[in-house]
Amino acid sequence: MKKRYKIAIIKGDGIGPEIIDEAIKVLDAVSTNEDFELSYDEYLMGGCAYDVKGTPLPDETIEGCLKSDAVLFGAIGGQKWDTLPRQFRPESGLLKLRKSLGLFANLRPTSVFDELLDASTLKPEVLKGVDLFVVRELTGGIYFGEPRGSDGVKAFNTMVYTKDEIIRIAKVAFESAMKRRKQVCSVDKANVLEVSQFWRDTVIEVAKEYPQVTLTHMYVDNAAMQLVRNPRQFDVILTGNIFGDILSDEASMISGSIGLLPSASVGGKVGLFEPIHGSAPDIAGQGIANPIATILSASMMLRFALNESKAADRIEKAVKHVLKDGYRTKDLSEFNAKEICSTSQIGSIIADCVANI
Repeated sequence: MKKRYKIAIIKGDGIGPEIIDEAIKVLDAVSTNEDFELSYDEYLMGGCAYDVKGTPLPDETIEGCLKSDAVLFGAIGGQKWDTLPRQFRPESGLLKLRKSLGLFANLRPTSVFDELLDASTLKPEVLKGVDLFVVRELTGGIYFGEPRGSDGVKAFNTMVYTKDEIIRIAKVAFESAMKRRKQVCSVDKANVLEVSQFWRDTVIEVAKEYPQVTLTHMYVDNAAMQLVRNPRQFDVILTGNIFGDILSDEASMISGSIGLLPSASVGGKVGLFEPIHGSAPDIAGQGIANPIATILSASMMLRFALNESKAADRIEKAVKHVLKDGYRTKDLSEFNAKEICSTSQIGSIIADCVANI
């Protein structure tokens, strides 16, 4: 009997609708080839949700996501909503959705396509062969700690991690390493922060359950430097919420374009899959956004949420093939381009490749 999966679609703001449409195009192609069916239900989140519903995350969106097998999300935000009270801003909707779905682990792979070695600001000899995987804790730390506030004279936030929170994210990192090169680098600031020392001590305890994995530790400031000095040294990077937020964005630029890299947020009943970039309202509607990060996020959805690894492999091979053949969106037009494509064109080319690879 043919397998059927229910996907919640959140297009969001800015370029979100454009890039999600191309990911759906590719998903439809691969599902036909791999003989499973996908159905889609669309929900609102972000600025568009606030404009219609008066909230960045309507209850029906949470309910719909929880009834789905996975969530594919585009991007949210824009200057139009930047002056709203914090609880009404698009980003608050995303934080609430992650919390509501129990998504405590953010997974961000970073690899470099040989055809795009010149796209990065780093030297090609530094980049070639980079393949790292950031595991970021997503629902704890300073973004969620209490107390927090401002009285006009001072402002304060609190970084808090419980032992259970650290154990569960550490296990995700070690399990990921077991499927890769069996190396975990835990990033903290244990020389200054008590919470980081507690993080380090707890990770060391978890490591005893994975004797095959080599564990190292690095202070976050050194990790930021090492990512641009010698990124090949990293396999799996494990870190907390705020450090992971910063380091994963830094790692994304190793590839040369933020439009190439996907991410997954997992840990709860339903995973959330999204490109790492923002909504780019300045180019929305122009047909020049790069949908590859979203297409690769759809591939991660197939792999991590639906257990359709063959379909995920097919998408990743198609993306590599299309880039090798010289098809580029505007953001990559200077790098070994044979043909400059619109958002829709490159989505179609990848979908065709998926069907014939």
